[in-house]
Amino acid sequence: MVESRQGEDLDLWARGINPQFARVLRTIGFDRQWARAEGQYLWDADGNRFLDMLGGFGMFNVGRNNRTVRTALVEELELETPGSVQLGATILPGLLAEELLRRTPARIGRVQFTSSGTEAVEAALKLGRTATKRARVISTAHAFHGLTLGSLSANGNPEFTKRFEPLLPGFDFVPYGDLDALDAELRREDVALFLVEPIQGKGVNLPPPGYLEGAQALCRRYGTLFCVDEVQTGFGRTGKMFAFEHWGLEPDLVPVAKSLSGGYVPVGALLMSTAVHEAVFDSMQHAVSHGSTYAPNDLAMAAGLATLHELDDRRLVEASARLGELLLELTRPLVERYDVVREVRGLGLMWAIEFGEPSRRARSYRFVERMQPGLFAQLVVGPLFSEHHVLSQVAGHAMAVIKGIPPLCVTEQDLTDFVESLDTTVRKAQKLPRSMAKFALTAAGVR
Repeated sequence: MVESRQGEDLDLWARGINPQFARVLRTIGFDRQWARAEGQYLWDADGNRFLDMLGGFGMFNVGRNNRTVRTALVEELELETPGSVQLGATILPGLLAEELLRRTPARIGRVQFTSSGTEAVEAALKLGRTATKRARVISTAHAFHGLTLGSLSANGNPEFTKRFEPLLPGFDFVPYGDLDALDAELRREDVALFLVEPIQGKGVNLPPPGYLEGAQALCRRYGTLFCVDEVQTGFGRTGKMFAFEHWGLEPDLVPVAKSLSGGYVPVGALLMSTAVHEAVFDSMQHAVSHGSTYAPNDLAMAAGLATLHELDDRRLVEASARLGELLLELTRPLVERYDVVREVRGLGLMWAIEFGEPSRRARSYRFVERMQPGLFAQLVVGPLFSEHHVLSQVAGHAMAVIKGIPPLCVTEQDLTDFVESLDTTVRKAQKLPRSMAKFALTAAGVR
């Protein structure tokens, strides 16, 4: 069936899934027919190889179509294991839970499996409120924690939330990095949990020194659960198995997902303290207080075990730390070289470059930004894709920031090639030639 319908990819999406998304892809020139993928690369139907600096929004830490994970999935299918008995326990979920807990601080003692990151966050909200017998949740401005209703209520981005209001009551926000604002909310002693990304995914915003440590201390002081969302930052992305290790944190709740299955199977988990778990699952009557039909399932568990093995065996976490430093070293000179580049930042292979109004050609930059805030970054992303075969993304709505979260198996040569392409593209974009101005008008919906 697939072979006979080749070439209809985008038309099928437009007819049956999301016609507006198909319009977006055609507008920005991303309407390729994809043929295959391996590791850090994608190939289109014409045989062109693309470097994947997007990584499926962080799913492919061990690389696309990882052979070790695929072998584990095939073996699991061939074993015909009695998974998802529901009123029974099978071996694979217990093995994956054991491996996850082996990699976390002693405070974390239980695992609740889910099928996605937003479900893991929903579990944190539900179980955290029940465990503390408190109703309020505090998260941060510009935070992203998912798009289901509970997670969306903790989302600090109006472009995602405004159209779906009213959201759930009891959710409030503080500025990311502001301990005084957090203290003012927590001192009321009615907050169940403080939900925070160690590094904000929208914009790749790193925490100020002492912020996360201070937030944890405030949570302990006021009886609030400290919930660190590692859905995107976990499993080696930042150069540690979990990003919270950079600051020596011991959270009460840790949602994880995305790359846990190597990108093959939907999977997520809420890692939590034994105290939180036992406050909710406190009797046989409450033994099934939370769960999901497909979580855990044996395919996801096998993929998770294989992914953790790959991270260890290939030392991909260490590679992320080393290559992340290289990427910063290669891109920092762009700040001095180009007036339009404000900053490069990152940790491990979670990286960003931010643009701002230059002192020269300021009128051209303002012209682009008036049409659509953050549009200059798209003027870089577009040519990176079409001319240099690099798949990347703007880091968030109305942000002049490009984000890179490639598979952790990316090589030094890949990063060198990427930075050379980036250098060339920024140099041309800063001059805003006629072709780019035309693209800007099209992308902004003006023509």
